[in-house]
Amino acid sequence: MIRVQRDIFDVGKEIDGLTRGRTDIGAIVSFIGLVRDFNDGAEVTGLSLEHYPGMTEKELEKIEKEARERWELQESLIIHRHGDMSLGEPIVLVITASPHRKDAFEAAHFLMDWLKTKAPFWKREMNADGQENWVKEREGDLMAANRWSSKTNERS
Repeated sequence: MIRVQRDIFDVGKEIDGLTRGRTDIGAIVSFIGLVRDFNDGAEVTGLSLEHYPGMTEKELEKIEKEARERWELQESLIIHRHGDMSLGEPIVLVITASPHRKDAFEAAHFLMDWLKTKAPFWKREMNADGQENWVKEREGDLMAANRWSSKTNERS
């Protein structure tokens, strides 16, 4: 399931909604990304994310589909926010549910690595000095995503 929204999400409610009544799930892994106050030495006071509705959801669906093809998942959820966000607010939520922890962990890791590099969001940080800066791709994010380029990480 994919959602792109402005509103803050409730992690507990999302996990409950995904797993209620399910006895086939043995592991749930979640990742929550938050707006932090420093980035590359600059003091950040806020964040704004832009996207193209329709296109963004299609790309997120492709990423989620690939995770489902690689690992045994009963459920998955990606919520990504857009718009203006304050320090400490959640930006993204990834939940994976599987019969076994290994698949849930690896799928969540894959989803976050690919969301950082393939999801069509444009991120702008507001700094303490009043400047706004577009966030560029980080080499470390690209390297993390590249490890998933080979299909050797699939389930056996």
